[in-house]
Amino acid sequence: MALWKPDPTFYASPRDAASAPPEKLAYVAAFDRAAEKPDAIAVLDVDPDSGSYGTVVGWTDLPYLGDELHHFGWNACSSALCPGSPHPHVERRYLIVPGLRSSRVYVIDTKDDPTAPKIVKVVEPDELAKRAGYSRPHTVHCGPEGLYLTALGGANGEDGPGGIALLDHTSFDVLGRWEVERGPQYLAYDAWWHIAHDVLVTSEWGTPSMVEDGVVGELLLGREYGHALNFFDLRKRKHIQTVDLGDEHQMVLELRPAHDPTKLYGFAGVVVNVEDLSASVWLWHRDGDSWAARKVITVPAEPADAASLPPVIAPFGAVPPLITDIDLSVDDKWLYVSCWGTGELKRYDVSDPFNPVEAGSVRIGGIVHRTPHPAAPDLPLAGGPQMVEVSRDGERVYVTNSLYGSWDDQFFPDGVGAWMAKLDSTPDKFTFDERFFPHGDAFRGLRPHQTRLQGGDASSDSYCYP
Repeated sequence: MALWKPDPTFYASPRDAASAPPEKLAYVAAFDRAAEKPDAIAVLDVDPDSGSYGTVVGWTDLPYLGDELHHFGWNACSSALCPGSPHPHVERRYLIVPGLRSSRVYVIDTKDDPTAPKIVKVVEPDELAKRAGYSRPHTVHCGPEGLYLTALGGANGEDGPGGIALLDHTSFDVLGRWEVERGPQYLAYDAWWHIAHDVLVTSEWGTPSMVEDGVVGELLLGREYGHALNFFDLRKRKHIQTVDLGDEHQMVLELRPAHDPTKLYGFAGVVVNVEDLSASVWLWHRDGDSWAARKVITVPAEPADAASLPPVIAPFGAVPPLITDIDLSVDDKWLYVSCWGTGELKRYDVSDPFNPVEAGSVRIGGIVHRTPHPAAPDLPLAGGPQMVEVSRDGERVYVTNSLYGSWDDQFFPDGVGAWMAKLDSTPDKFTFDERFFPHGDAFRGLRPHQTRLQGGDASSDSYCYP
């Protein structure tokens, strides 16, 4: 008699995840800024023992134009092992891929042929609008009872509020709006949780009209982009507290809670301080009976000749770091911080989360420096480390260079290009893997954005056991 067992890529604890076999494939969302050809999911060989290591070995082209694929995720993950989960036997099989500009959501099956995933369902914009009241889906996270899909905009022509839609694990139908009581939350971006403590955290960017054409100087200097964290009761789906970081800290983006479910803290990246162009990382944590946040990392702007800067920042005579992504290793020891503007990826030891210690840095790309990859030292690169993904064991770090179409065009008006890199990360080493550098024509003219790793990665799963 066959046993009905959970997916072997679900892990009860971060420790179990870190000791699992390494990934052999990476899935990368790639989009066409001109919307003249379909966006796609590129499949890369990341097995160092393979003859095709570091190359694109498969494609899944989408059927429409102009989606602008963004932050996609797995349909199911280790949260399915949480006590009380109604779906303990779902599989990590489907990629749930939102189109930020089209408001479509694609369901892509990776099981039968992992290097040629198949589209099996498309959730159309009108279903998301009708059933949840949202548009512009941005980020997907797999929860024990369904798929959490954050969205920037409202429906039926309403710019906001943004929020979270919940999708069914099996049918992928939109169940409805997640929030029961939203409270003062209006702007949206990411959402994550302390799943064992029934707490959900959201961050803030802006509504579609505030972001779709790039950074709006008047809104930025007027301090109108998001600058707060919002905390919700995860079970009751009710807002419980807002923590304002100060309106000078504009655009609170990626959230990375501790993977150990006994730890009640996490990190949030802030793109820019409008007073000095620095960027920062904040730690949220419990403070008595409430939540608090404190700045634990500041990255200053770098002086530059105005003639070498794009028009959007030329008047400032400096390059802002622009922290646009962060990622926390599964063992909660290393925090990776991408400084897209200066072309730097920083690594911090956050064993003491209140006192991070910088423990490595690499340069590649950047608005001014255009630092090449070691594998191609004569090729100046645009873009910079943007989306960051870390393997479960923490030894491999993958970065891609495109942020968001309109931002790419503003900060790299001569073209952002297309490249992906991998770094080897151990306690005594943080260096580029010179064998891994797909770039240029490898991506068929598309811009690579987010990466997901076969079997899960550092930002896809949440765990209910320490």
